[in-house]
Amino acid sequence: MFHKEGHKIILITLFIVVLAIFIIDGFISIEWLRKSLMLLVLVFFVLILQFFRNPKRLTHANENQALSPVDGKVVVIEEVFEKEVFNDKRIQVSVFMSPLNVHVTRYPTSGKVTYSKYHPGKYLVAWHPKASEENERTTVVIENESFGKVLYRQIAGALAKRIVNYAKVDTSARQGNDSGFIKFGSRVDLFLPLDADIKVTLDQKVKGGESVIAEIK
Repeated sequence: MFHKEGHKIILITLFIVVLAIFIIDGFISIEWLRKSLMLLVLVFFVLILQFFRNPKRLTHANENQALSPVDGKVVVIEEVFEKEVFNDKRIQVSVFMSPLNVHVTRYPTSGKVTYSKYHPGKYLVAWHPKASEENERTTVVIENESFGKVLYRQIAGALAKRIVNYAKVDTSARQGNDSGFIKFGSRVDLFLPLDADIKVTLDQKVKGGESVIAEIK
């Protein structure tokens, strides 16, 4: 199953791959080179398919838990001052996505979307300290009965050239449902209340819509 954001790119890539194979077959006479180039083209197509895959996830909805918004590796767990929305201290948990991860963003909690904003910006590598403030990004806040307001931020990386955000103010968010997509690598920051009980550790691999990031005490 492939994400809808990838349908157009997959079709265009398929056309290019088929065309490339015909050209290689018609103009490259050296056997080993012809087969190597064909294999390289096919590998490229498989990588595109893998990037836009959208596997089903079994989300166990729980008002007292915040789930990981994306697949990837936990790279930051720290207390920070969040200045865009809250202007106070929060616990930040950041998940980095490699190009091989599923890039669907999912709602970490259920609730009402109270804030949703797009910020144009740079394309620094996703793990750069200033990426969350200077890169292209979107910020979404969900008001949840247990956690209060939870903020998550999609951040573009060096390869990501488009962030898709489905969250709209005053709409309902359902935990685990698709909330966006980041094309070609990036990270997501999750900002939680200081009394949240963090359930992950640095370098831990997590799955969007399934892995528990935190519970409310």
